[in-house]
Order: sequence, then structure tokens, then C-alpha cells
Amino acid sequence: MAVTSRLQWLSGLQAGAGPEPSEDTKYLRKTAIIATIGPKVNSVEKLSQLRNAGMNVVRMNFSHGTHEYHQSVIDNVRKLVASEPGRPLAIALDNKGPEIRTGVMKDGMDINISAGHEFNITTDPAYSQTCDDNNLYVDYTNLPKVTAPGKMIYIDDGILSLLILSIGSNFVRVRALNNGTLSSHKGVNLPKTPVDLPALSEKDKKDLRFGVKNGVDMVFASFIRRAQDVHDIREVLGPDGASIKIIVKIENEQGVENFDEILAATDGVMVARGDLGIEIPASQVFIAQKMMISKCNIAGKPVICATQMLENNPRPTRAEISDVANAVLDGTDCVMLSGETAKGNYPVQSVLMMAETCLLAERAICYLPLFDELRNLQQRPTETAETVSMAAVAGAFEQNAGALLVLSTSGNTARLLSKYRPDVPIICVTRNEQTARQIHLHRGVYPFWYPEPRGIQGHEWQTDVDNRIRFGLRSALELKIIKTGTTIVAVQGWKGGLGHTNTIRVLTVPTEPADLELQPLGAR
Repeated sequence: MAVTSRLQWLSGLQAGAGPEPSEDTKYLRKTAIIATIGPKVNSVEKLSQLRNAGMNVVRMNFSHGTHEYHQSVIDNVRKLVASEPGRPLAIALDNKGPEIRTGVMKDGMDINISAGHEFNITTDPAYSQTCDDNNLYVDYTNLPKVTAPGKMIYIDDGILSLLILSIGSNFVRVRALNNGTLSSHKGVNLPKTPVDLPALSEKDKKDLRFGVKNGVDMVFASFIRRAQDVHDIREVLGPDGASIKIIVKIENEQGVENFDEILAATDGVMVARGDLGIEIPASQVFIAQKMMISKCNIAGKPVICATQMLENNPRPTRAEISDVANAVLDGTDCVMLSGETAKGNYPVQSVLMMAETCLLAERAICYLPLFDELRNLQQRPTETAETVSMAAVAGAFEQNAGALLVLSTSGNTARLLSKYRPDVPIICVTRNEQTARQIHLHRGVYPFWYPEPRGIQGHEWQTDVDNRIRFGLRSALELKIIKTGTTIVAVQGWKGGLGHTNTIRVLTVPTEPADLELQPLGAR
């Protein structure tokens, strides 16, 4: 009996029936894995291990470390790629953003306080280096102007909860609601408070320019509250950084409230659940997560689910594994590891567990009803590339194809194919090295950089197209994501360049290796 609904599909799932992780199945995973790099894994050897385990994107957290340190991460990644050919490896710069932090404790000593203790949260710089249990400095001058009695302040990821009692000219009087510790440089959250900090500090601007100089592939933009924040970042990136993807991090209530305008302005979204779970009630985070992922899926923009996914390694809890799997079922394109790889004791095991969980979760998705739902939600009329992509995915279902294959310069057609969530791999062949790295952001797309130069003469164009298709099929066979003799639905343009995608071809993967050899183009 044909499966026609998600519920019917789920009722037929069998535990233990999914693919076992092995060299033959390791590349079947469609969901990309982002791994944060700390000093413990910042070497060519360790990066190679993470890449072999399943890492697709390297994340540098600019809340920590110097430019010299981050330069070493970039250099090590590029040494790895140069010395060990393999799947492209993208580099992401995660900026610090408009964080609020406490000052320095007097004599560098932490102070324990008890529930009921009352003291001042002050913006007076005189206390910035001499905080104690009477006056704790925070680096947000407008704090007394934007908050009010009865509101909350959370310190150190919500470990210390403070109730505001009264407001002074440059301080607020608070009462501790639980036992805790006052420490230096701890993060401060102000839920239900319209914080008016600029999206970019001078440090952020310097960090972004550093990223442009080093050719990073994407920016993870912290604490985005409105669409203008995205435009401000794009302005700082400038013409030299115009190709860098901006992925906004939604981690406060303002970002959730303004999500629609932010989504229209950004290249992609990260659901950053750490700070978000402090800024809004923790019980509401899953609702925000599902809302944002769904809107990204409908818009065809990549979405990342992040924070506290597999912290209990080497044996994650069942809740953590279910969290990763449910993010995949919700529709996330990528999942991210933070402290698990940056400072954890089991970074490679974390990536392996993430990869295995994603692979199994993808097998639990009922793809055809999902495709129909996404297609029905698309506004008409559609752009040509979207029409062709929709038809290609439909053709892959109807042909029971083994894969889709797309020839793309910018990656836009690959993005549109991914949007409609085919149940088979999307092989993307591109001459643009940065596109090959960035395309990891889109679920199910397998990038292959085609090293042959541009500048094909008109009469050689079709031979070049066929060569790129052969190259893509040969590369996919090496990864064992397709098999010989299976049907492939290929998408291409009617001529070279951007914006000409309008052709679908149905092909068969050759069984003879000679049929996958590239053909000479002749004199150029």
C-alpha cells in the first residue's frame, strides 16, 4: 500500500532497521555538521579527524581568542584541504555581537551570595575593576533607562537570577532569588527588556574586516534584533565581502518578534537556543525553534539548530539524542556543536554521534507529503529556476531516481532543489570554490568543485556540460552516494552563466568506467 501521510509513514518505522554507520554509509547523511574549533582541536591532525568523522563547516567563535589564534585556525584548515583532497570544508566567523558583561571582581576573587542578598548593579565605570557584593558593574550604560522594577536580570547563562527592586541614576537595586556566585566577565541577560545596543561594536567591525581579508565563507551574526542589523553587517563587509553569507543568530525576544523582517534580509538563520532560553521562558524555546525552522523551509533559506546538543559525551543522554533527531525532523539544514568540540574531551566522538543520529533521523522523514506541502505553499507565479527545480524534484520522485544533479555557479539552483526536500542526494558541480564550500548550508546538497577553467568556446559548450555531469557522477560514485545503473535527474542551463537554468535531463549512471571519462574539448 502506498504511503500517503506522515502518520502512516511513522507508524511503519522499525527500530534497528536504519543504516549502520560505516564507510559505505558515512556520506549518505544530508544534514551538515558545524563544529566549533578550540585550542584542543586546532591542529591539522585533529581537524582531519573531525572532517573524517563528518564535520562540514569550521566555526570560529570570536567571543574568545585573538586574531592571531583565529588566523592559525584558518591556516590549519587550508593546510588540511591542500594536503588531503576530499569534501570542501567551509569556514564560519561567529562574531561577539552586542553582549552585556559584568566587570572585574576586586582582587580577582569570586564572591558567593545567598538568596535574598540585595546589592547594586551599577554602570559607574569607577567599579569596573573593583566589583564586590555591594556593587557589581555591567558594561551597558543605558541599563537604568530601559528596565523597571519587577523585571529580571540573569547572570552567567541564567545561573544567578536577580529581581529589580528600584532604579537609580546609574544603578539598579536587585535582590538575588537564588544562591550563586559573582564573577568577572560573566554574560548578562535582560529578558523582556528592549536593549538598544548597536548590532556591531568596534571589535565586531574589526573582526568582520579580518574575515573579509581571510576570505571566510559565512558570518554567524550574534544577537540580531531587526533587519537593519543585517544591512549594517553587509555594509561593513563591503564589496570585497559581498559573497560572504550572513547567517543571523536569533537569541533574544526582539529577534523572535521581528523574525519575518529579519528572514527577508538574511541569507540564513541560526536558532541559538542558549541565550534564547534565558531571554524567553525555556518552555517556549521549542515553539520558537519550530516556527523559525518552518518559516526558513518555506522561504528556502538555510537554518541551523545550535547549542547544548550533545554535551554529555562520550555517552549523550537520550534527551540529547532525541533533541538532535527532532531538529532534523523539524527541518533544520545543519546542526552545530559548540563546547562539545571546542573544549570537550570527546570532540571526534561528538561528531560521529551527531552524524549517526542525523542519518537515522533523515530516514524517519516522509518525503513525498513534505514535498507536496512545500510545493503547495509556494506563491505563484514562480521564477523559472524555481519552476524547474520543483519539476526536477517531482521527476526524481516519479522516476524513483537515485540522485539529482545540478550544474551551478552561484549555488542558487542547488538551494532551490534542497528547498523541496527530495529523498535523494543533490549532486552539485560548480567551478566556484566558495560556492562549493557554502553549499553545505543546504540539506542534502553534495558539493564537488570542478577544477577545469572557464572560457569555453560556444561550439564546445555541450561537451563541457557533459564533462561536468560525468565528473559529478564519478565523484558521487567515489563517495558511494549513488550506484551504477540508477536513474539521475540532471538540471542545467540552456547556456553558460548565471540565471539560465531551464533544462531537465533524465540520465542513467554508466556501468562502464570508460563512459565517465572526460572528453577533450579541442583547441581553445
